[in-house]
Amino acid sequence: MTYNPMEVNICGVSFKNPVIAASGTFSFGFEFSKLYDIDRLGGISVKGLTRERREGNPPPRIAETYGGVLNGVGLQNPGIDVFINNMMPFLETKRTVVIANIAGDTEADYCYMAERLSETKVSIIELNISCPNVKRGGLAFGVKPEDVGAITKAVKKYTKKPLMVKLSPNVADIAENARAAEAGGADALSLINTVSGMAVDAETRRPILKNVTGGLSGPAIKPIALAMVWKVYNAVKIPIVGMGGIMSASDAAEFILCGASAVQVGTANFANPLSAPQIADGLRRYVDKHKLRDISELKGRLIVD
Repeated sequence: MTYNPMEVNICGVSFKNPVIAASGTFSFGFEFSKLYDIDRLGGISVKGLTRERREGNPPPRIAETYGGVLNGVGLQNPGIDVFINNMMPFLETKRTVVIANIAGDTEADYCYMAERLSETKVSIIELNISCPNVKRGGLAFGVKPEDVGAITKAVKKYTKKPLMVKLSPNVADIAENARAAEAGGADALSLINTVSGMAVDAETRRPILKNVTGGLSGPAIKPIALAMVWKVYNAVKIPIVGMGGIMSASDAAEFILCGASAVQVGTANFANPLSAPQIADGLRRYVDKHKLRDISELKGRLIVD
Protein backbone atom coordinates (compact mmCIF):
# COMPACT_ATOMS: atom_id res chain seq x y z
CA MET A 1 0.00 0.00 0.00
CA THR A 2 1.30 3.45 -0.94
CA TYR A 3 2.16 5.64 2.01
CA ASN A 4 -0.07 8.71 2.30
CA PRO A 5 1.60 11.59 4.18
CA MET A 6 -1.73 13.42 4.39
CA GLU A 7 -3.64 10.67 6.18
CA VAL A 8 -4.85 11.40 9.70
CA ASN A 9 -6.64 9.20 12.22
CA ILE A 10 -9.31 10.60 14.50
CA CYS A 11 -10.77 8.28 17.14
CA GLY A 12 -10.10 5.24 14.99
CA VAL A 13 -11.42 6.72 11.74
CA SER A 14 -8.96 7.21 8.89
CA PHE A 15 -9.18 10.38 6.76
CA LYS A 16 -7.23 10.53 3.50
CA ASN A 17 -6.41 14.15 4.30
CA PRO A 18 -7.28 16.49 7.18
CA VAL A 19 -9.74 18.70 5.28
CA ILE A 20 -13.43 18.27 6.11
CA ALA A 21 -16.34 20.25 4.67
CA ALA A 22 -18.04 21.95 7.62
CA SER A 23 -21.64 21.33 8.58
CA GLY A 24 -24.14 23.87 7.28
CA THR A 25 -21.96 24.99 4.37
CA PHE A 26 -21.90 21.87 2.19
CA SER A 27 -25.45 20.55 2.54
CA PHE A 28 -25.23 16.80 1.75
CA GLY A 29 -22.64 17.08 -1.01
CA PHE A 30 -24.97 16.82 -4.02
CA GLU A 31 -24.37 20.32 -5.38
CA PHE A 32 -20.62 20.31 -4.81
CA SER A 33 -20.25 16.90 -6.45
CA LYS A 34 -21.25 18.61 -9.72
CA LEU A 35 -18.25 20.92 -9.39
CA TYR A 36 -15.54 18.45 -8.36
CA ASP A 37 -14.98 14.93 -7.12
CA ILE A 38 -15.83 15.21 -3.42
CA ASP A 39 -13.73 12.10 -2.81
CA ARG A 40 -10.84 14.59 -2.82
CA LEU A 41 -11.93 15.66 0.67
CA GLY A 42 -10.95 13.93 3.87
CA GLY A 43 -14.53 14.09 5.07
CA ILE A 44 -17.91 15.78 4.98
CA SER A 45 -19.86 16.96 8.01
CA VAL A 46 -23.41 17.06 6.70
CA LYS A 47 -25.96 19.77 7.31
CA GLY A 48 -27.18 19.83 10.91
CA LEU A 49 -29.91 17.22 11.42
CA THR A 50 -32.86 17.28 13.76
CA ARG A 51 -35.32 14.57 14.74
CA GLU A 52 -38.10 16.07 12.59
CA ARG A 53 -38.03 18.24 9.50
CA ARG A 54 -37.38 21.95 10.13
CA GLU A 55 -38.14 24.84 7.81
CA GLY A 56 -35.75 27.14 9.65
CA ASN A 57 -36.16 30.84 10.36
CA PRO A 58 -37.92 33.26 8.00
CA PRO A 59 -35.73 35.36 5.69
CA PRO A 60 -33.62 37.37 5.59
CA ARG A 61 -31.38 34.91 7.41
CA ILE A 62 -27.95 35.49 5.87
CA ALA A 63 -26.00 38.77 6.06
CA GLU A 64 -22.51 39.50 4.79
CA THR A 65 -20.31 41.45 7.21
CA TYR A 66 -16.76 42.75 7.24
CA GLY A 67 -14.63 39.62 7.05
CA GLY A 68 -17.46 37.19 7.55
CA VAL A 69 -21.03 36.03 7.28
CA LEU A 70 -23.86 36.16 9.81
CA ASN A 71 -26.41 33.39 9.60
CA GLY A 72 -29.70 32.88 11.34
CA VAL A 73 -30.85 29.98 9.18
CA GLY A 74 -32.37 28.06 12.08
CA LEU A 75 -31.25 24.54 11.19
CA GLN A 76 -33.43 24.04 8.13
CA ASN A 77 -33.12 20.34 7.28
CA PRO A 78 -35.24 17.39 6.10
CA GLY A 79 -35.04 15.43 9.36
CA ILE A 80 -33.09 12.34 10.37
CA ASP A 81 -35.23 9.77 8.56
CA VAL A 82 -35.06 11.54 5.20
CA PHE A 83 -31.30 11.86 5.61
CA ILE A 84 -30.88 8.15 6.29
CA ASN A 85 -33.21 7.02 3.52
CA ASN A 86 -32.52 9.59 0.80
CA MET A 87 -29.09 11.16 1.39
CA MET A 88 -27.00 8.35 2.83
CA PRO A 89 -27.31 6.09 -0.26
CA PHE A 90 -25.57 8.82 -2.29
CA LEU A 91 -22.90 9.45 0.38
CA GLU A 92 -22.21 5.70 0.68
CA THR A 93 -20.98 5.73 -2.92
CA LYS A 94 -18.24 8.20 -1.98
CA ARG A 95 -14.81 7.35 -0.64
CA THR A 96 -14.80 10.07 1.98
CA VAL A 97 -15.63 10.04 5.68
CA VAL A 98 -19.23 10.98 6.48
CA ILE A 99 -19.85 12.84 9.73
CA ALA A 100 -23.46 13.33 10.85
CA ASN A 101 -24.03 16.60 12.71
CA ILE A 102 -27.04 16.37 15.03
CA ALA A 103 -28.91 19.05 16.98
CA GLY A 104 -31.86 18.78 19.33
CA ASP A 105 -34.16 20.60 21.70
CA THR A 106 -34.05 17.85 24.33
CA GLU A 107 -31.75 15.11 25.52
CA ALA A 108 -34.21 12.56 24.13
CA ASP A 109 -33.86 14.09 20.64
CA TYR A 110 -30.09 13.68 20.68
CA CYS A 111 -30.23 10.14 22.02
CA TYR A 112 -32.84 9.07 19.48
CA MET A 113 -30.81 10.37 16.54
CA ALA A 114 -27.55 8.91 17.83
CA GLU A 115 -29.20 5.50 18.13
CA ARG A 116 -30.70 5.71 14.63
CA LEU A 117 -27.37 6.71 13.11
CA SER A 118 -25.57 3.86 14.83
CA GLU A 119 -27.17 1.48 12.34
CA THR A 120 -25.92 3.44 9.30
CA LYS A 121 -22.56 3.80 7.56
CA VAL A 122 -21.96 7.23 9.09
CA SER A 123 -18.42 7.16 10.52
CA ILE A 124 -18.67 9.80 13.27
CA ILE A 125 -21.50 11.62 15.01
CA GLU A 126 -20.89 15.33 15.63
CA LEU A 127 -22.90 16.50 18.63
CA ASN A 128 -23.93 20.10 18.04
CA ILE A 129 -24.69 21.42 21.51
CA SER A 130 -25.17 25.05 20.58
CA CYS A 131 -28.91 24.76 20.09
CA PRO A 132 -31.66 25.90 22.50
CA ASN A 133 -32.66 23.56 25.27
CA VAL A 134 -36.37 24.21 25.61
CA LYS A 135 -36.49 22.62 29.06
CA ARG A 136 -33.96 25.12 30.36
CA GLY A 137 -35.58 28.37 29.24
CA GLY A 138 -33.63 28.62 26.01
CA LEU A 139 -30.24 27.95 27.58
CA ALA A 140 -27.97 26.06 25.19
CA PHE A 141 -26.68 22.61 26.14
CA GLY A 142 -23.18 23.83 25.38
CA VAL A 143 -22.96 26.80 27.76
CA LYS A 144 -22.40 25.28 31.22
CA PRO A 145 -19.75 22.58 31.75
CA GLU A 146 -22.15 20.43 33.77
CA ASP A 147 -24.63 20.45 30.88
CA VAL A 148 -21.90 19.65 28.36
CA GLY A 149 -20.79 16.66 30.40
CA ALA A 150 -24.33 15.44 31.02
CA ILE A 151 -25.50 15.53 27.39
CA THR A 152 -22.28 13.91 26.20
CA LYS A 153 -22.59 11.09 28.74
CA ALA A 154 -26.27 10.55 27.88
CA VAL A 155 -25.77 10.40 24.10
CA LYS A 156 -22.67 8.21 24.37
CA LYS A 157 -24.82 5.42 25.77
CA TYR A 158 -26.93 5.35 22.61
CA THR A 159 -24.30 5.17 19.91
CA LYS A 160 -21.75 2.67 18.66
CA LYS A 161 -20.09 5.41 16.62
CA PRO A 162 -17.29 7.72 17.76
CA LEU A 163 -18.79 10.86 19.28
CA MET A 164 -17.33 14.26 18.44
CA VAL A 165 -18.69 17.16 20.50
CA LYS A 166 -18.90 20.55 18.76
CA LEU A 167 -18.16 23.31 21.25
CA SER A 168 -19.61 26.81 21.36
CA PRO A 169 -17.26 29.78 21.74
CA ASN A 170 -20.00 31.76 23.49
CA VAL A 171 -18.99 30.51 26.94
CA ALA A 172 -17.00 31.60 29.96
CA ASP A 173 -14.18 29.04 29.56
CA ILE A 174 -14.10 26.75 26.53
CA ALA A 175 -11.32 24.64 28.06
CA GLU A 176 -13.54 23.83 31.02
CA ASN A 177 -16.33 22.76 28.66
CA ALA A 178 -13.86 20.68 26.66
CA ARG A 179 -12.75 18.84 29.78
CA ALA A 180 -16.41 18.23 30.67
CA ALA A 181 -17.06 16.71 27.24
CA GLU A 182 -13.97 14.53 27.56
CA ALA A 183 -15.07 13.35 31.01
CA GLY A 184 -18.53 12.62 29.60
CA GLY A 185 -17.06 10.21 27.07
CA ALA A 186 -16.42 12.34 23.97
CA ASP A 187 -14.01 10.68 21.54
CA ALA A 188 -13.11 13.98 19.85
CA LEU A 189 -13.98 17.67 19.87
CA SER A 190 -14.71 20.14 17.08
CA LEU A 191 -14.35 23.89 17.60
CA ILE A 192 -15.32 26.58 17.27
CA ASN A 193 -18.94 26.98 16.34
CA THR A 194 -20.11 30.44 15.26
CA VAL A 195 -19.74 33.52 17.45
CA SER A 196 -22.92 35.37 18.41
CA GLY A 197 -23.41 38.60 16.50
CA MET A 198 -25.84 40.88 14.71
CA ALA A 199 -26.06 43.34 11.83
CA VAL A 200 -28.06 46.56 11.76
CA ASP A 201 -29.33 48.76 8.91
CA ALA A 202 -28.83 52.34 10.11
CA GLU A 203 -31.21 53.75 7.49
CA THR A 204 -34.18 51.56 8.39
CA ARG A 205 -33.10 51.30 12.05
CA ARG A 206 -33.82 47.59 11.91
CA PRO A 207 -31.74 44.44 12.35
CA ILE A 208 -30.81 42.89 9.01
CA LEU A 209 -31.57 39.34 10.12
CA LYS A 210 -35.20 38.52 10.76
CA ASN A 211 -34.00 36.54 13.77
CA VAL A 212 -32.20 39.73 14.96
CA THR A 213 -29.03 37.89 16.00
CA GLY A 214 -27.10 35.13 14.28
CA GLY A 215 -23.85 33.23 14.19
CA LEU A 216 -20.74 34.94 12.79
CA SER A 217 -18.34 32.83 10.75
CA GLY A 218 -15.50 33.56 8.35
CA PRO A 219 -12.05 35.18 8.58
CA ALA A 220 -13.19 37.65 11.24
CA ILE A 221 -13.35 34.89 13.85
CA LYS A 222 -10.10 33.10 12.98
CA PRO A 223 -7.99 34.71 15.76
CA ILE A 224 -10.66 33.71 18.31
CA ALA A 225 -10.79 30.18 16.94
CA LEU A 226 -7.02 29.73 16.94
CA ALA A 227 -6.77 30.85 20.56
CA MET A 228 -9.54 28.49 21.63
CA VAL A 229 -8.09 25.51 19.75
CA TRP A 230 -4.70 26.14 21.40
CA LYS A 231 -6.31 26.47 24.82
CA VAL A 232 -8.33 23.27 24.42
CA TYR A 233 -5.34 21.35 22.99
CA ASN A 234 -3.51 22.08 26.22
CA ALA A 235 -6.49 21.01 28.33
CA VAL A 236 -7.56 17.62 26.90
CA LYS A 237 -6.06 14.44 25.45
CA ILE A 238 -8.69 13.62 22.81
CA PRO A 239 -8.35 14.77 19.16
CA ILE A 240 -9.51 18.21 18.03
CA VAL A 241 -11.00 19.24 14.70
CA GLY A 242 -10.44 22.98 14.31
CA MET A 243 -12.53 25.48 12.38
CA GLY A 244 -13.29 29.17 12.16
CA GLY A 245 -12.33 31.36 9.22
CA ILE A 246 -10.14 28.90 7.31
CA MET A 247 -9.78 30.30 3.79
CA SER A 248 -6.39 28.92 2.70
CA ALA A 249 -3.91 26.12 3.26
CA SER A 250 -1.87 28.49 5.42
CA ASP A 251 -4.90 29.07 7.65
CA ALA A 252 -5.39 25.31 7.95
CA ALA A 253 -1.72 24.81 8.85
CA GLU A 254 -2.09 27.40 11.63
CA PHE A 255 -4.92 25.40 13.20
CA ILE A 256 -2.89 22.19 13.04
CA LEU A 257 0.08 23.97 14.62
CA CYS A 258 -2.25 25.01 17.45
CA GLY A 259 -3.23 21.39 18.07
CA ALA A 260 -5.93 20.39 15.59
CA SER A 261 -5.68 16.93 14.04
CA ALA A 262 -7.92 18.04 11.17
CA VAL A 263 -9.85 21.11 10.07
CA GLN A 264 -13.31 21.97 8.82
CA VAL A 265 -13.75 24.44 5.98
CA GLY A 266 -17.04 26.32 6.06
CA THR A 267 -17.60 29.92 4.95
CA ALA A 268 -14.84 29.58 2.35
CA ASN A 269 -17.16 27.24 0.43
CA PHE A 270 -19.48 30.20 -0.21
CA ALA A 271 -16.70 32.52 -1.40
CA ASN A 272 -15.06 29.84 -3.55
CA PRO A 273 -16.83 26.49 -4.05
CA LEU A 274 -13.48 24.87 -4.88
CA SER A 275 -11.81 26.07 -1.67
CA ALA A 276 -11.86 22.78 0.28
CA PRO A 277 -9.98 20.62 -2.27
CA GLN A 278 -7.65 23.52 -2.99
CA ILE A 279 -6.83 23.77 0.72
CA ALA A 280 -6.16 20.02 0.81
CA ASP A 281 -3.80 20.34 -2.17
CA GLY A 282 -2.12 23.33 -0.56
CA LEU A 283 -1.50 21.41 2.66
CA ARG A 284 0.20 18.67 0.64
CA ARG A 285 2.51 21.28 -0.88
CA TYR A 286 3.18 22.65 2.62
CA VAL A 287 4.24 19.18 3.81
CA ASP A 288 6.59 18.82 0.83
CA LYS A 289 8.00 22.33 1.20
CA HIS A 290 8.83 21.85 4.88
CA LYS A 291 10.10 18.30 4.34
CA LEU A 292 7.70 16.76 6.83
CA ARG A 293 7.24 13.01 6.90
CA ASP A 294 3.50 13.53 7.25
CA ILE A 295 0.95 16.20 8.19
CA SER A 296 0.65 14.88 11.74
CA GLU A 297 4.21 16.05 12.46
CA LEU A 298 2.80 19.56 12.42
CA LYS A 299 0.16 19.00 15.11
CA GLY A 300 0.72 21.08 18.24
CA ARG A 301 4.18 22.17 17.13
CA LEU A 302 3.54 25.85 17.71
CA ILE A 303 6.76 27.42 18.98
CA VAL A 304 6.04 29.40 22.13
CA ASP A 305 9.09 31.02 23.77
